[in-house]
Amino acid sequence: MPLLKKIINSIAAQRELDQQAELMQKLMRHEAKIGGELFGPVAGNRKREFFCLDKHSWVWHEQWTDEQGKKHVVNTRYEVRPDAILKSQNGGQYQKVSAAEIHRLAQAADVYYDRIQKEVYNFV
Repeated sequence: MPLLKKIINSIAAQRELDQQAELMQKLMRHEAKIGGELFGPVAGNRKREFFCLDKHSWVWHEQWTDEQGKKHVVNTRYEVRPDAILKSQNGGQYQKVSAAEIHRLAQAADVYYDRIQKEVYNFV
């Protein structure tokens, strides 16, 4: 009987972890959608996301299909470091971000946090 109880407890614990992971994924997808709307409406043939991955990383993702039916994808990852902000596009080399881009990123981050607090986490 103790073995059966261990198995049941293990299954229950794994189920709880799976549910937490699923909830975190749903919250992140919702945050990314809100972030993608910060810069105006998203056209029907486009997908745009902007979100905070962790305390040092921001992601801008955009994909669309052009008039010829060709799919385009741009992934920009921003890494916030103590001495600079670096960005990489589509897995390329990281480069320093200009002061103007840092300013725009900071403004977007402020609006992002305000919106997700109001639209996602206001019930907490």
